[in-house]
Amino acid sequence: MAPKHTLPGLPDRGRCLVMGVVNVTPDSFSDGGSWFDPERAIEHGLHLVEEGADLVDVGGESTRPGAQRVSAAEELRRVEPVVRELAARGIAVSVDTMRAEVAASAVEAGAVLVNDVSGGLADPEMARLVASSGVAYVLMHWRGHSHDMQSRAVYTDVVQEVIDELRDRMEAMISAGVDPGQIVLDPGLGFSKRPEQAHNWALLQHLDRFHELGRPVLVAGSRKRFLSRLLGDAKGEDRPFVECDAATAAVTTLSADRGAWAVRVHDVRPNADAVRVAAAWADGGAALDEGRDRTVGRSGL
Repeated sequence: MAPKHTLPGLPDRGRCLVMGVVNVTPDSFSDGGSWFDPERAIEHGLHLVEEGADLVDVGGESTRPGAQRVSAAEELRRVEPVVRELAARGIAVSVDTMRAEVAASAVEAGAVLVNDVSGGLADPEMARLVASSGVAYVLMHWRGHSHDMQSRAVYTDVVQEVIDELRDRMEAMISAGVDPGQIVLDPGLGFSKRPEQAHNWALLQHLDRFHELGRPVLVAGSRKRFLSRLLGDAKGEDRPFVECDAATAAVTTLSADRGAWAVRVHDVRPNADAVRVAAAWADGGAALDEGRDRTVGRSGL
């Protein structure tokens, strides 16, 4: 059984949380361009909450394999108005960024969580920003930027090495002033993990081992290539990303059962259903009325 964690500024539902994704980018791997306009991004964020998202993760820079970086000014232009408006509506908002400058502006605009796929390695100022702001912080396992990260996917024991590298990064952030109670850990599915070598499946199979680090765990496998490859056809063609939502919900159910603190997903409603099924399964239906005062799958917030 995973320990229970309460994080500053974030909801506590007594179950695995659902983080909905809003990519304010033209080139993200599964939905690039769909929500690039700020007004459409805000509308989409509101829709995700209607569908059952507990928090919304807003990102302005694609981290798909091979992606090139955008400037800090452009990233900030994309995310700040979306974060500000969603936070003003009372939504728990996360900002998906590797830059302390962008994180600082987003926190000022109302973000309550910084989701940093680089684990503080891409910007040496990130630790200081997180420590001074007191917001929750997702520290992901990372070995390099998108343009060359897959070349770094070399492991002898992927589970142990990812655990060890996460521990090292967590200790470094704590030494720089970050309170351990702010930290969420993410094993980094798809980042320097090769689908053809089953790195991601090994990490999921041993998800319970990450609890030994003493911090909540975020699982972000939605629509990723390891699912596309698993579901590929007899001709060797991977299934399109957007046709992997049922598989994502299966990963969500199993991750919730293994004690994940939250899952990060694109298609919220089936995953909101999945975490509730997992919770009812775990406690034998002891909390069947949990969440019934919240609108899920209906209009209105």
